[in-house]
Amino acid sequence: MPGTFEPNKKQIGIRDVKFGENVTVVEPVNLYGCEIGQHTFIGPFVEIQKSVTIGEHCKVQSHTFICELVTIGSHCFIGHGVMFINDLFAKGGPAGGDKNLWKETKIGNNVSIGSNATILPVEICDNVVIGAGAVVTKNISKPGKYAGNPAKLIAAL
Repeated sequence: MPGTFEPNKKQIGIRDVKFGENVTVVEPVNLYGCEIGQHTFIGPFVEIQKSVTIGEHCKVQSHTFICELVTIGSHCFIGHGVMFINDLFAKGGPAGGDKNLWKETKIGNNVSIGSNATILPVEICDNVVIGAGAVVTKNISKPGKYAGNPAKLIAAL
């Protein structure tokens, strides 16, 4: 029942991050235990969790969530509100603390991901455009433009 209780407050901010040269971060953000390549831009309200690596000359727009086990190449654009997922609910529900059930995501170079896309644990090759709102459920091994739910090739590059 609601009352006048004090919540347990936790703040992360920016902690234990390895930054390349000339990185721009617009606060507020939660960045911890990750690596951000040189000349990369991180917008506000972004969370990048530990063990994430982002390459050089990337742009990560506001309200994006990049969970553990994600690697993003260089010259990538991540639109507003993009969600990366590392838990496929392999046992019918959230893995919780069982990180053995989490899966990796690898994004190549020169990849653009449109706003509000959802990226499940997959590998995406170089030179790919993911349309806004797309849901990527399978590996993408051919350069091109992909859109839809599930995302499908709509045009070769």
